[in-house]
Amino acid sequence: MSYWPKRFPWILLILVLWCVRWTKGAGFADVYAFLSRPLWPGSSQKEWIQKGYELENLARIDLLEKDNIRLREMLSLSNSSKVGLVSAAVIARTTSGWWQQLELSKGGLNGIKPGDAVLGPGGLLGSIYSVTPTTSRVRLLTAPGNRLGVWVSRAKRHGILLGIGTNRPYLRFLDSELGISPGDLVSTSPASSLMPPNVPIGVIQSVNEQALPTPEAIVQLTASPQVIDWVQVQTR
Repeated sequence: MSYWPKRFPWILLILVLWCVRWTKGAGFADVYAFLSRPLWPGSSQKEWIQKGYELENLARIDLLEKDNIRLREMLSLSNSSKVGLVSAAVIARTTSGWWQQLELSKGGLNGIKPGDAVLGPGGLLGSIYSVTPTTSRVRLLTAPGNRLGVWVSRAKRHGILLGIGTNRPYLRFLDSELGISPGDLVSTSPASSLMPPNVPIGVIQSVNEQALPTPEAIVQLTASPQVIDWVQVQTR
């Protein structure tokens, strides 16, 4: 009679372990769910989650609207090629230097030649310096060593725009008598034979009249190559 009472706890433990193995722990999961129910997220947490989803959806709608506007502008530009203007997509940028060059989707077969001016929304970006039959490469105004004669119309002063590898090139003037102020427009020369005349380039951001041998200025470009997807090449 004393045998079963002594063995009963062990038999019960074996049965419990067998049930756990047979049910793969489902019983424990149910017990845990029952005991932890008071800790489950309540109505306030549900409202926070719902607001999070609403904010996410609003952000997605805003991004889609902006992307739709950008794509419409790209489509409008891609269909706007005129005589002497060839629209081309930007297909690559230099990863080591965003301010040096762009690769375009059109080349010699479309009449593009080295030296052609490259225009974007806002003004001049640079010029073509190498061409294949189906692609072309743009040397940006901001590329190190790039030099271009420019014109400040308000002060009627000529200068040389110098690329230094940043998004703001230098402008070195040809004489010391300036009359230049921040905000003055910089453009290609009205008498230019290399670039189309009177094309906007940027605005004067600051002037250093103490620079030698002649005063210098920093120019903020009106066309931003880092965000442009389509350009127009003015062929000659």
